[in-house]
Amino acid sequence: MRHRCRVAQLGKPADQRKALLRALTTELIRHGRITTTKVRAKAVRSEVEKMITLAKDGSLPARRQAMGYIYDKQLVHALFEGAQERYGSRQGGYTRILRTINRRGDNAEMAIIELT
Repeated sequence: MRHRCRVAQLGKPADQRKALLRALTTELIRHGRITTTKVRAKAVRSEVEKMITLAKDGSLPARRQAMGYIYDKQLVHALFEGAQERYGSRQGGYTRILRTINRRGDNAEMAIIELT
């Protein structure tokens, strides 16, 4: 039973799911905007918001925690340098999910997730 389990399973085992979310988080922070399925976009939204919250904190333990999650070390440095002036006055809501047309092959609901 999965009652009250809020983690989206994404049809993958736990290790593959964590790797997928880490990769999507890294690419979203790098490019600012990615296209993926709607379910994956909703799952990666919370991870990206956690990383931006860590970057707003700016402390050394927060930086080390972000480095343990995001794959690119230079990207972590860039995120921590620009996060305070970009997101300093906001209390969350750093991403936006825009629905697009369904994927042609399997009719999956697609979405664009972007940093605001």
